[in-house]
Amino acid sequence: MKTPQYIGVIGAGTCTASTYSVARDLGFEIGKRGWTLVCGGLKGVMEGAARGCSEAGGMTLGILPGLDKRSANPYITIPIPTGLGDGRNLLVVRASDILVAVAGGYGTLSEMALALKADKPVIGLKTWKEIPGVHYADDYLEAIQLISLSLSSKVMKPQKGAKGTKNKIGI
Repeated sequence: MKTPQYIGVIGAGTCTASTYSVARDLGFEIGKRGWTLVCGGLKGVMEGAARGCSEAGGMTLGILPGLDKRSANPYITIPIPTGLGDGRNLLVVRASDILVAVAGGYGTLSEMALALKADKPVIGLKTWKEIPGVHYADDYLEAIQLISLSLSSKVMKPQKGAKGTKNKIGI
């Protein structure tokens, strides 16, 4: 049996229509490839990514901050209520093989830091800049290329000691 790939999409709980569209396109590409999308299960970037993944026939896992499964956005296949509030960020990170940050505030920043500390690859897309170890993509298709590269070769790891400039790996 093939091991499923879990791609975490983290980002703003409220966002512009443009950011929602980027998240939706990213989610669609994740679902199209048969990868499972992991997110916080609520609105904004999480909903956009889950919607795209769902539209592509993909599986979505929403790790919720509260205890009510019904708080998940309508595109979550499997809602996981935790009652942990922001502590659920750690679960999103640990459940994911790779994380893509799309926009976001301090919650997203905390997830990026937890992922880097756990040696998980982090891809930044229209999010916090100049974080050492983060691989930055200019658009959702480049983010998908970076995910594919990482899954196929496992060469993309956080860049320890990086100077925080636009870190990319060659494709």
